[in-house]
Amino acid sequence: MKLTLEGLKDRKAWESAGIKLPSYDIEAVCENTKKSPGWVHFGAGNIFRIFIGGIADTLISKGEMDKGITCVETFDFDVVDKIYKPYDNLVLAVTLKADGSTDKAVLGSLTEAIKANSDIAEDWKRLKEIFVNKDLQMVSFTITEKGYALKGSDGKYFPFIQADIDNGPDKAKSAMAVVCALLNERYKAGKAPIAVVSMDNCSHNGEKLQSSVVTMAKEWLDKGYVDNGFVDYITDEKQVSFPWSMIDKITPRPAESVAKELEDAGVEDMAPVITSKNTYIAPFVNAEGPQYLVIEDKFPNGRPALEKAGVYMTDRDTVNKVERMKVTTCLNPLHTALAVYGCVLGYTLIADEMKDKDLKKLVEIIGLKEGMPVVTDPGILSPTDFVDEVLNVRMPNPFMPDAPQRIATDTSQKVGIRYGETIKSYVEKYGDADKLTCIPLAIAGWCRYLLGVDDEGNKFELSSDPMIPELTEQLKGIEVGNPESYKGQLKPILSNANIFGIDLYKAGIGEKIEGMFKELIAGKGAVRKTLEKYTA
Repeated sequence: MKLTLEGLKDRKAWESAGIKLPSYDIEAVCENTKKSPGWVHFGAGNIFRIFIGGIADTLISKGEMDKGITCVETFDFDVVDKIYKPYDNLVLAVTLKADGSTDKAVLGSLTEAIKANSDIAEDWKRLKEIFVNKDLQMVSFTITEKGYALKGSDGKYFPFIQADIDNGPDKAKSAMAVVCALLNERYKAGKAPIAVVSMDNCSHNGEKLQSSVVTMAKEWLDKGYVDNGFVDYITDEKQVSFPWSMIDKITPRPAESVAKELEDAGVEDMAPVITSKNTYIAPFVNAEGPQYLVIEDKFPNGRPALEKAGVYMTDRDTVNKVERMKVTTCLNPLHTALAVYGCVLGYTLIADEMKDKDLKKLVEIIGLKEGMPVVTDPGILSPTDFVDEVLNVRMPNPFMPDAPQRIATDTSQKVGIRYGETIKSYVEKYGDADKLTCIPLAIAGWCRYLLGVDDEGNKFELSSDPMIPELTEQLKGIEVGNPESYKGQLKPILSNANIFGIDLYKAGIGEKIEGMFKELIAGKGAVRKTLEKYTA
């Protein structure tokens, strides 16, 4: 059984192996798409293949679409050569369920794979053909937040971006320059409208994408590569819109155990590959079942019936509220609490932490009790149902290889949103945040984590974070097992509104966190004892 168009002809073998095949004529869908593409996607990696590819597969199966998605890779061209072309652009989608079982299906909705490189004449010509097609309705993206960045922390353009500015549209290399160059082709061919949709997991993603594309266009205008009319075209949202979205689906790297399961079922050549750019990818994609995509409904050239495949179509304000619900209450604050305490208590898997009664209670109180009185309710999704699924389905899933050490990365950059927003809401609603217990405990736990000593007194390595040198310097002199060594070292951290978005002493919880921290450093086993006390 080979994952190719030829290999799928023996339908009985696939179905007897428990693998669902497309009900539609894949070759006819490919032909329709090539003739007149309607949806192009940049960033041909795993979350796109299983989630966005799955949406298109559902719509084609329901007869809502007769075209698939044209896939464009902007960064790692080995993905096209090693994962798309040898498998006729087919994807084997594997859903990892909490009971250990899997659902397996072949998706035939990804119809063409193109490298976004102006040096490859054939691919560049094809991309231009696609973008001048007036029937093209949307261009979507999963290129990660870094893909939209034009400047470094020094405020200067990255050298590769400066090269794109200097060399102009015909020699575009970076994702933002390529998109801008192709939109310019569309403008020159008659200014047909289009929606340019970021589906990346970052706040205000549409705004970030729009800003980068418009910045590139204005730089090219200054150099005479494009005209004023082009800048007017991409800044008129009735012509070129940049809808905001919120995406949520945990898609870990392909697991060797899944590759083995597929090969044992008779599917050949399933081994993951590591590309020259260190992308870990396979002919299959494994991911959790729950998934959410919420998109601002602003499509000037029409769109597929995305809502018929479970996508929430709404307005910008609602997208923003869903994002805020997830990041400040229902998912991210729980992850951070498990991350810092997991590292101190020696865990390496989030799912294992959810079997720990104290840690489970900690995140239940943060999400269900302390977060709910001030949660942002987007209206289209129930915050209570969302957090219930996180606590009872998503985080306990033992087949999702999510490590606290990974989630603990860059915590100093996250606590302001994940906890600070709820604390500010409490101050606004009640005058102070003194009603809170487990959110202060999570913050005290982060400070305890920063000592780099576990609950048994052994040293461990802190996850990377730009503020580690500054924070560890402030904690100097504190010794685990010697609470008297605490002489107010947390004060500069807890009063730092740049970290938390608010001075925690003015919020009425600074002293409470200091008290908890002193309990956490009392000696061996003090972290466990403190958790038991406050979650009882």
